[in-house]
Amino acid sequence: MSAPDEANRAADASASAENAPCDACGAAPSGTPPERRSGHVKIDPDTVERDLMKLVLTIVELLRQLMERQAVRRFDTGDLSEDQEERIGLTLMLLEDRMAELRERYDLGPEDLNIDLGPLGPLLPR
Repeated sequence: MSAPDEANRAADASASAENAPCDACGAAPSGTPPERRSGHVKIDPDTVERDLMKLVLTIVELLRQLMERQAVRRFDTGDLSEDQEERIGLTLMLLEDRMAELRERYDLGPEDLNIDLGPLGPLLPR
């Protein structure tokens, strides 16, 4: 093979490597138009409030479920008085009701708050 042919093949290989997706994250190269890039967040000014509320409600729901599980453990071990059990139960019920109201206000279902973590599975257990 001649030197010019080898130079052309090297340039073609370099150009194809530049246009290949990132091996680490699968994202498209920076020269790819934004609508075709994978792994990038699409920000729509019309839905930014709803998307932000979805993220906030997801975090609150995760914390609510963790608190509920901890309360059940404490109920089972007998660490709480009847008054404390009553207050915790009422508080968790009110929090669940308020979460339902906010999901309804922003047109979100419980499944919308369960973020898919890829190979790790869903964020929320239920």
